[in-house]
Amino acid sequence: MVVGFAVCGIGVLVYLGLNIGITALLVGVVAAIIPVPVLVFCFMWLDRYEPEPIKYLAACLAWGACVATAIALLLNEGAAALAKHEHLPTSLVAVLTAPVAEETMKALGPLLLFLLRPKAFSGVVDGIVYCGLSATGFAMVENILYLGGYGYAAGADRAGVAGGVANVIGIFVVRIALSGFAHPLFTAMTGIGLGVAARSADKRVRVLAPIAGWLTAMILHGSWNLMALLANQTKQMLILLYGYFSVMMPIFFGMVAFALWLRSWEGRLTQRILPEYVRAGWLSPPEVAALATMGRRQSARTWARRVAGDAGAEAMRGFQYAATRLALLRDGLRRGLHLSSDDLAEALAEERSLLEGITAYRAAFTGRDPVAPPAHWDGQRYHVRFPDGSVRTLDPPAQPVVPVPVMLLPTYR
Repeated sequence: MVVGFAVCGIGVLVYLGLNIGITALLVGVVAAIIPVPVLVFCFMWLDRYEPEPIKYLAACLAWGACVATAIALLLNEGAAALAKHEHLPTSLVAVLTAPVAEETMKALGPLLLFLLRPKAFSGVVDGIVYCGLSATGFAMVENILYLGGYGYAAGADRAGVAGGVANVIGIFVVRIALSGFAHPLFTAMTGIGLGVAARSADKRVRVLAPIAGWLTAMILHGSWNLMALLANQTKQMLILLYGYFSVMMPIFFGMVAFALWLRSWEGRLTQRILPEYVRAGWLSPPEVAALATMGRRQSARTWARRVAGDAGAEAMRGFQYAATRLALLRDGLRRGLHLSSDDLAEALAEERSLLEGITAYRAAFTGRDPVAPPAHWDGQRYHVRFPDGSVRTLDPPAQPVVPVPVMLLPTYR
């Protein structure tokens, strides 16, 4: 896989270098890379509740930058040649062919991950993150062409180096600063469809949701290209400005709000699902309450570092990840995502493994706080040992005290 990515990536760079020149290629690469860390950080921040493996995130980014761009380039060039042969305007490629080719190829990598590694998809957030990273990689390579070719090379031909630099700055502002979200926004629609499919046991939803997202992505992409084309051909920039502020920006801010709401969904899910493990004695009320928000999770890690050092903070991080994964797994069982006997057996085995992992992580930081009395949770009540040596049974408060976890009675481990 790595070799295939490398071959595609090198092929695209060679093609660009031959067409725009080495200097323009280098300028384009440097300028196009600038926004990538920001976008990658945003997507990884969105996925903090249950972070996905770095190898999958990197694979999606590389897919978009190497494979998707290479194949989309071939398809677009082929469509342009066909249009020219048929005496049709090549501008049709930007409106009709490019959205189909590019959105299909950007989404194909995350789709393959969805089909081959279904456990990598736990919900809509994962779909947005995977597809967004693929689109980020794609946009980076496409920006090399715009910034290096249409920017530096074209400007340098007319007015020397100064003209090239001025062109690069102008295109950077318009294409990256103002509309750098476009490719991730379009492909995120397919990601939403994949995420919905991942949480549904209905076969119709699992097929139709990704298709609906893919169609939406192509429509948005084609509409954006059409507005830019009309503005360019009519010399009426108001067309593009109108489309930008009245169509694209509302959709973008709506997606941001939706993503922020989704980001906390996994935290809310722990509060709905994990109480049954509290009643069974596997978790205590404060442990579940400390998973509700990122602020509480950070407070729990701070507390664990105070009582058990860096190892305690790392164990708390592992505890939080395992508990979130447990909530997602149990929610999947409730939704009927594991219907076959093999899938059910695998899910139950994973559940047992997560519970054992939670117990192991807990051992690193519980019972170490010198200012808190030793306490155990039996699934219904606390058993608290007071300084005089007496043990008293207490009912849990209506609002659990966080982030102090308590040890569980041995019979429940």
